[in-house]
Amino acid sequence: MNTKLLEQIGRYEPLFVEDLRASEAEFSELVRSSRFLVVGGAGSIGSAVVREIFARNPKVLHVIDTSENNLAEMVRDVRSSLGYIDGEFHAYCFDGLGPEFESFAKNTLEEGKGYDYVLNFSALKHVRSEKDPYTLMRLIDVNVFLTKKLLDFARACHAKKFFCVSTDKAANPVNMMGGSKRIMEMFLLGENSQTPVSTARFANVAFSDGSLPHAWTQRIQKRQPLSAPNDVRRYFVTPQEGAHLCLFSILQGNDREIYFPKLSPRLHLITFSSMAVKYLSSLGYEAVECETEEEARSRVEEFAAQKKWPVYFFPSDTTGEKDFEEFYTDTEEVDWDRYKEIGVVKNELLVDAGLLREFETTLQRMRETHRWTKGELLEAFSKLLPNFAHKETGKTLDNRM
Repeated sequence: MNTKLLEQIGRYEPLFVEDLRASEAEFSELVRSSRFLVVGGAGSIGSAVVREIFARNPKVLHVIDTSENNLAEMVRDVRSSLGYIDGEFHAYCFDGLGPEFESFAKNTLEEGKGYDYVLNFSALKHVRSEKDPYTLMRLIDVNVFLTKKLLDFARACHAKKFFCVSTDKAANPVNMMGGSKRIMEMFLLGENSQTPVSTARFANVAFSDGSLPHAWTQRIQKRQPLSAPNDVRRYFVTPQEGAHLCLFSILQGNDREIYFPKLSPRLHLITFSSMAVKYLSSLGYEAVECETEEEARSRVEEFAAQKKWPVYFFPSDTTGEKDFEEFYTDTEEVDWDRYKEIGVVKNELLVDAGLLREFETTLQRMRETHRWTKGELLEAFSKLLPNFAHKETGKTLDNRM
């Protein structure tokens, strides 16, 4: 247990301890007898799940990711901490949307070497990725259509389960990233299939790659000030907690169920600014709030010599920022009794398959003409998500320090 990380997110005890204790024997037996494919398995949450599976000695564990560097680190991590498994472990570096995966899938099926569990952690997760129509189209392709492609592969494998990670931002989304994840859920949960599908919505993973807290570690290394909004509140889980939540959904979730962490005194909203102060304190620095970005940039060395560090906190005014996060909506049925610290959203087949096909056809037509705008993509989202409350301010996080 990383007590220092817990303190930085305002907690002293990890989540899911009792639930994990009750389920560990079942988890170990299921993993030991199963074959796993993990796509996007070298990112922060994907690699944490890979580590949890590896620790339980699976029959087969194959990992695919586009990041060569992250794959190398993932392998170094499990080798340096857990060693080796009796089964087969292999890491592949290619894009699930590319021809390499087509060949991989074809050969896997022809050789009769399918998987019991197909897990997808690939995602474009940044709100800032909606700032231009080209990056936004890539976000939709990865978050929605790669997921659909991998579900089709899981069906061809006759897998016991297809799992894909979602986000708390999919509940009442206000940005295109959250909207894409909600549409992903609709594609996953809206089809009759012999392959059960489950997913998980969880909070921000503390200090995950590309996150604002992770950026603070880079700022310290590069002798630069810390910056954060002072009015945006988020839930935070550790990478291991996120991995445990995923394991519950993967190994125990029923078809069309979404797992999320129950709110409790141990899981509560905190602001990024207060978290930045805690982070600096853990490093032995006192946070000194500056009036402007320029002041913060210019006073790093002055303050660092006094064991202080400049910070710039500001009210959020960028597109798509949600004031607070939520894990379920008032229209979703929730099972509160199955676990002590986990809630489960139970879904029926309520999605209009015709609308999903229309969305897919509309985006395919845009790609074929090589012409689309953010407005056209937003319109396509709104047809599927009639209550989509997109917050457009004309500013993005790229305009902030």
